[in-house]
Amino acid sequence: MGMKDIILRQKFERDRYLARDYIPRDKLGYAQQWLRAELIKVIVGPRRAGKSTFAFMLLKDVPFMYFNFDEEAIHLLEDADKLLEALHAVYGDVNTVFFDEIQNLPRWELFVSRLYREGYNVILTGSNARLLSGELTTALTGRHIPIEIMPFNFQEFLRARGVNINQDELALPHKKGGLLKLVYDYMVTGGFPEVILNDFDFKEYLRILFDAIVFKDIVRRYNVRYPNQIVTLAEYLINNFSRHYTSRKIKNVLDMKSVTTVEKYLSYLEEAFLFVYLRRFYYKPTSRIKSPRKVYVIDNGYITSMSLRFSEDRGRLMENLVITELIKQGVRPNVELFYYNTRNNREVDLVIKKGMKVSSLIQVTYSLSSQATADREVRSLIEASDELNCHDLTILTWDYEKEETEKGKTIRFIPLWKWLLRG
Repeated sequence: MGMKDIILRQKFERDRYLARDYIPRDKLGYAQQWLRAELIKVIVGPRRAGKSTFAFMLLKDVPFMYFNFDEEAIHLLEDADKLLEALHAVYGDVNTVFFDEIQNLPRWELFVSRLYREGYNVILTGSNARLLSGELTTALTGRHIPIEIMPFNFQEFLRARGVNINQDELALPHKKGGLLKLVYDYMVTGGFPEVILNDFDFKEYLRILFDAIVFKDIVRRYNVRYPNQIVTLAEYLINNFSRHYTSRKIKNVLDMKSVTTVEKYLSYLEEAFLFVYLRRFYYKPTSRIKSPRKVYVIDNGYITSMSLRFSEDRGRLMENLVITELIKQGVRPNVELFYYNTRNNREVDLVIKKGMKVSSLIQVTYSLSSQATADREVRSLIEASDELNCHDLTILTWDYEKEETEKGKTIRFIPLWKWLLRG
């Protein structure tokens, strides 16, 4: 099969995708305002999160050329100029081009940079965060706009399920119970579109997807010499989600070669959109770098599918969900999002920073069944409030709502479902 044949086959697939109906994504309006801008549009996020579908929705009313850099295409591609020539032979005089999974093309950034200089309107998707943090930033400083597409957020999850929540009806027990069931389903299965839209064994699907990412996007891409070590590390992180770690501790527990190797593997797993590592908040950036980190999984479905004991701790599942939901809202880990320990070593789950100031402090707890638990969460917030001069204090709960004043500070207890519906 020659290059033109591949493009014709992919065009057929493209047209089939364009004819489908899709679940609208919340970021579509944001992306549309940049579509005609003289910037490269870079759509990044985890594999199977819906990046290609998002790009098709974005380009639905625009003539565009399409090429997916899958393995077969890469094998045949010898000359980028011949690719461009073949694309025009199929699509004609079209100025907009969509390249899917661009990271599979060696030295892709040079090719894309040239197209940009020649006046093409370029849209890219990729499943590796280095598209933004390294390769693209180096080659195209200031000439691209990033658009991060993650698995469905809760609002998109409801849309996909065909559910419209009328908050006036939540006073009815069966309506409230139905909503809590939806929140629990989302907390357990996660937000990957194919998991939500299809009736199959989602655990097996996500296990296969996770393994494919590890071996295709990490082991093969970075030529990892000991694949079993990175698999073991990934399993360790999943089973210790929402807990602290240090690279030295991981090295000792897993008997790995060196701290440097651990750090390298951790970065690979993060770049492939599998994990997020949250630093402790300090005003001094150097202190943040030295602090222990907390590990979170990019989608709760992975935890359910692969963790050995997820069902024991709904509180940790809930905390992981809140973290990933904030990231989907655009809150940047370790830039605007941290955890915090007070001087008395009381922990606050989430610190949200805007500009130079801490704007919000959030605790996440599934159950407030004991007064001791409630007191502990409140004390942590009050101490952190004094130390960080922040007065927006929230405790997210499963289904408890109240407002309390303690030592002159107002603390809001907000049910997770209400927080999720606010977006």
